[in-house]
Amino acid sequence: MPTSFFLPLSQPKTKQFQNMYTTFQFIHSYWAYLVLFIVLIATLNALAGLLGNKEYQPKDFRISLFALIVSHIQLLLGLVLYVISPLGLKSISSNGMATVMKDSMLRLYAVEHITVMILAVVLITIGYSKHKKKLVSKPKFKTLSIFYTLALILMLSRIPWQQWFA
Repeated sequence: MPTSFFLPLSQPKTKQFQNMYTTFQFIHSYWAYLVLFIVLIATLNALAGLLGNKEYQPKDFRISLFALIVSHIQLLLGLVLYVISPLGLKSISSNGMATVMKDSMLRLYAVEHITVMILAVVLITIGYSKHKKKLVSKPKFKTLSIFYTLALILMLSRIPWQQWFA
C-alpha cells in the first residue's frame, strides 16, 4: 500500500490528497440527497403499511433494504471524509476539543453530525433486523415505522443545511 495514503496530519496536503478529499466530499454531499429521499420513502411506506393495515409485500422488503444499503454506503463515505476533512478529526486535533465545542460550526461537523448520523444508521440497521424476525405484517410495519422515523428525524436534525442551500 502506498505510504502517501496515510499522510501524517502535520504534512501539507498534496494535489492527490486534495483531489481525494474533493471527490469524497462531492460524492458524500450528493449521495446524501439519495439517502434522504430513500429513507423518507421507506419511512412513509412503513407508516402507510401500518396505518393502512396492508399486507407486507416483497416491495416493502426491497424498499427497507434499499434504505439500509444506501445509508450504510453513506456512512462509509462519511467516515472516510471525517478522517480526511479539515472539518472532521483534523479540526479536533488542530483546534483542541474545547475550542471545537465552543464553536457551533466546528462542533456540528466534528462532533454532532457524525455522532447523530451514526446513531441514525444504527437505528435503521436495528429496525431492519428486528422487522425480519416478525412473522406478520402489522408488527413488521410497526418496527420499521418506529426505527426509520426516528432515524429520519435524527438525520434531518444534523444535516448542515447552510451548505445544502449555499
